[in-house]
Order: sequence, then structure tokens, then C-alpha cells
Amino acid sequence: MGDKPIWEQIGSSFIQHYYQLFDNDRTQLGAIYIDASCLTWEGQQFQGKAAIMEKLSSLPFQKIQHSITAQDHQPTPESCIISMVVGQLKADEDPIMGFHQMFLLKNISDAWVCTNDMFRLALHNFG
Repeated sequence: MGDKPIWEQIGSSFIQHYYQLFDNDRTQLGAIYIDASCLTWEGQQFQGKAAIMEKLSSLPFQKIQHSITAQDHQPTPESCIISMVVGQLKADEDPIMGFHQMFLLKNISDAWVCTNDMFRLALHNFG
């Protein structure tokens, strides 16, 4: 990883940490959000750490496993990092589904936090 730009190293480390927490104990995800954070989950908006954690804790599955297919990271002019993730997830006994997720990461007091998070299942309705 030493030859990758620092924003890719930070973004990749964040992504690995995020999905490890999500898959094993999503109640621990509160540490990566702040009170100004925003989450869009399948079109529903949530603002603030408490509202985000309430949403993530109330998701209707007992177990979940994410598999990352691809991730891309870019630096922003404000010294943040934007990360886009494409992958698959399996929740409980449901079929495997594709998903897309985007994170905006900001360094606050020497810690990288997620200020913006957008999630969508990769479902296509051709009806």
C-alpha cells in the first residue's frame, strides 16, 4: 500500500473498518459519525449521529455480510476524501444483492470521520 496516494490508503482503511463493524456489530458504527453527519439510505434522509445510529440499528436483519467488488477514492479541495464502493451483500437468508455506497470523510482532531454517507441497493425495476 506504500505506493498508493495517501487518500487511497486512508479511504481503503476506512472502508475495511466500516464494513467489518457493520457486519459484526453495527452498534459500534457511532464512532465514525458526528452530529453534523448526514445519511441517505435508499432515499431516506437522516441527519446527526443519533438519527443515523437509530436507522442503522433498526435495519430488519440479524446477520449481514458485505463483499466489496470495487472501491475508488479521491481527494477533495477541502482536504476531505470521497469514497465510492460497489459490492454485494447477503442479509440473513435473503438472496445476494448488489449495492453502491458513497462516503465523504473528513479529518477532525486527527480522526477521520464520515460526514456524508449514501447507500442504495443495486435493484433495477424494468416494469
